[in-house]
Amino acid sequence: MAEFKVELPKMGESVAEATITTWLKAVGDVIEEDEPIVEIATDKVDSEVPSPCSGVLKEVLFSEGDVVAVGSVFAIINSEVSSEKQDSTVLETTISNEEIENKVEQEILEPLINTTKIEIQNNFNNSSKFYSPLVKSIASKEGISLEKLETINGTGSNQRVTKKDILNYVRLGKKSNSIEAISKGNQAIINNPKAIQTISGQDEIIEMDRMRKLIADHMVKSVNIAPHVTSFVEADVTNLVIWRNKTKKEFLEKEGEKLTFTPIFIEAIAKALRDYPLVNSSIEGDNIVVKSNINIGMATALPSGNLIVPIIKNADQLNLVGLAKTVNDFANRAKLSQLKPDEISGGTYTVSNVGTFGNVMGTPIINQPQSGILALGAIKKKPAVIESDSGDLIGIRHMMFLSHSYDHRNIDGALGGQFVRRVADYLESFDVNRKL
Repeated sequence: MAEFKVELPKMGESVAEATITTWLKAVGDVIEEDEPIVEIATDKVDSEVPSPCSGVLKEVLFSEGDVVAVGSVFAIINSEVSSEKQDSTVLETTISNEEIENKVEQEILEPLINTTKIEIQNNFNNSSKFYSPLVKSIASKEGISLEKLETINGTGSNQRVTKKDILNYVRLGKKSNSIEAISKGNQAIINNPKAIQTISGQDEIIEMDRMRKLIADHMVKSVNIAPHVTSFVEADVTNLVIWRNKTKKEFLEKEGEKLTFTPIFIEAIAKALRDYPLVNSSIEGDNIVVKSNINIGMATALPSGNLIVPIIKNADQLNLVGLAKTVNDFANRAKLSQLKPDEISGGTYTVSNVGTFGNVMGTPIINQPQSGILALGAIKKKPAVIESDSGDLIGIRHMMFLSHSYDHRNIDGALGGQFVRRVADYLESFDVNRKL
């Protein structure tokens, strides 16, 4: 057997080290490839490290509670893998659905923590309990004292307080008190739905999975943070539809990709964001940060019914072929849970194509910390007035609604309306004779 040195994998550009929280395997245990061998914690997420090969755990080089640098060898496995194969193998974890969810959770947690005004410094040397760096960070940012922290019932190994435990405390304790103090009546009912719910023996109870809980929290937080305004525009996209229908076969033969409407829409949105850069911004405290890059997220439904938003980085720098390839790639890999963490972070504006479900329009919720999101309705044939030099006519046209929801703190109605109108103008003026 060859000795396989297991290194702590990369977990993002900003993560340099992790704390060993729990060894899931002991020396002498048989391990299968991809089987979790240790639980680790960083100041961002808690996660498991899978074994890169099958074999027997020969040695562990760190104890629980030790801090390990990324790239350091923390365990040795006796494996059938040859040393030559080991030398040529990059020891990085396979991107799993759980890791994607952890990245989504990081994107959700950071704005929640950063919006808190109270911050305290706890002296954890005075405690006999072990707390992960993530739990310590949340406690500090949320103003949770060490005394209060030690009252939380931990569900982890040896009653350790986990990320889930402290977040439940934040949501049910501090958060409910602050939010309900702002508004009574209907808001109080929303925050405490169990007060008005009755469950009969015939009702089906479905427990939310972790991603659905994150989405729910993210949506509630967005509505509480940003005053939403939605502007609507109806666009005549007849020329666009004609061009796409006559070009899609040639596009498939030439590029090996299907040509959907989505990349055409994203191209128009990227142009409009260049015209109105303030829409491509976010709020940090009392500052408005106008983003230099146009990174457009495309809301994508998963087979589980959940939602994920892969990001098309620098969308304004891609031509239509590049956009089509990227859109198709993201859509396909999203369904297979193969998106990488970096591909679902860093968005500056989001698009939701509700037309794929037959909806003519929608009022989407802003994807924080962004300031705007555009819903694309279904394209429908409708009778419409056609203006011409010889007079007005009634004709059958391909029409669609665009719904732009935006943060009224930094985007006024004039700007929000002008932006969605500009997107519609780009779509309506699409050149029916455009070449690939």
